Amino acid sequence: MEITVVDRDDAHHYQPGYLFLPFVIYHPRDIVRSRHRFLSDAIDLVLTEIDRVDPAHRAVHLSDGRSLGYDYLVVATGVSPRPDATPGMLGPLWGDRVHEFYSLPGAQALTVAMRRFRGGRMVVHITEMPIKCPVAPLEFALLADDWLRKHGIREKTTLTYVTPLDGAFTKPVASREFATALDDRQIGLETDFTVERIDNDAAELISFDGRRIGFDLLVTVPLNMGADWVARSGMGDELNLVPCDQHTLVSLAYPDVFVLGDAGTLQTSKAGSVAHFAADVFVHNFVAEFRGRTASHRFDGHANCFIESGNGKAMLLDFNYTTEPVTGTFPLPVAGPFKLLQESRINHLGKLAFRWMYWNLLLPGRPIPLIPTEMSESGKRIEKAVTPTAEGHPTPPTPASQPAPRSPAPRLPTSPLPARPVPRPVAAAAVTMPAAGYVDRPGVDSTADPGSVLPDPIIPKF
Repeated sequence: MEITVVDRDDAHHYQPGYLFLPFVIYHPRDIVRSRHRFLSDAIDLVLTEIDRVDPAHRAVHLSDGRSLGYDYLVVATGVSPRPDATPGMLGPLWGDRVHEFYSLPGAQALTVAMRRFRGGRMVVHITEMPIKCPVAPLEFALLADDWLRKHGIREKTTLTYVTPLDGAFTKPVASREFATALDDRQIGLETDFTVERIDNDAAELISFDGRRIGFDLLVTVPLNMGADWVARSGMGDELNLVPCDQHTLVSLAYPDVFVLGDAGTLQTSKAGSVAHFAADVFVHNFVAEFRGRTASHRFDGHANCFIESGNGKAMLLDFNYTTEPVTGTFPLPVAGPFKLLQESRINHLGKLAFRWMYWNLLLPGRPIPLIPTEMSESGKRIEKAVTPTAEGHPTPPTPASQPAPRSPAPRLPTSPLPARPVPRPVAAAAVTMPAAGYVDRPGVDSTADPGSVLPDPIIPKF
């Protein structure tokens, strides 16, 4: 077996660390390390951009003109913030009074803006779902409240949390708890806010229903979209996400393509834990298939994440496709030590400790003790069990029987194949993909899961 990893550069970022930069909890040196140090010498690392993938010919065309043939392709290119998708976001106020923390340059610029802030209207805003780490904007609002109090300017600041959802979060049980946390800190909650544009002259967010929210400092989460090469390859939906089976992670259109992490349409949070648990399932199934056995592992949508709440405390979420975030203890019954949906000091320490685990256990491929791939109900108080159908999205399809063995594709030469027609830009046309197991839903509400998107995420229709 030959394994090739294609990435744009040799700098791997610990993305959860972006949240901590504006509050000077972490520094850039804490969250960036070399990619190649985590890869075995037996793996070929190619540092360049991807131009497009030709799934019909099993070829990856690189921006430097080379082409790589494959027998199996694993798409793990994630999503990125696209401020250009919202009118006015990249206007004159961008980088001055309008900021984001979903990239390293954005978080660094926001760090400077926070130091200069002396009070006024601070607004934390989500453009549209889905986004990487859906709790991160909530974390920022709660940390900002704590930071403002410590600097003696909280009473001079109006802090507002603005979301396109009809609650503070995508899951009802968690939404209830988060709404209480916001209310306790006198953080305003503006729901069902679908932004039309940002008025740079008036320094206002403007929604499609005419509401206006003024700001002195806007911390926004731009629209998150998948890699542009997905659109050029005709493999994705309107957000450049690759439709895939909810349990096996196999592309719905191409049986030799697997999709991991944020790059696919899994109907659960776009979170690092989801990528980790899904990768565990993929490895077991891929090795089984490679050895001619039946793949037996199925991903259950498990998501697990800490939520910083300020004052040296944090909460913890644990849920999957069919179970709401619950209360109780994690990972052990009674003993915990972590508390689910409850603020505690130990949860905060767990959040900080995870950075060490990320660099030293997760990336090198070592097991993380006591953290199961599948969600366990042990030690948890289940308030409400739901099914995917009840949550507003289709029940994941039952995977088909084991496909017949595929003949290996010949490895292609390093020269490009004849160019295929490039699809129109994503903003101008939606790519139609097989509907089994993934359909767009006509709205966003807190009973839906984080995968919910509007039929047209840039210009919603009402």
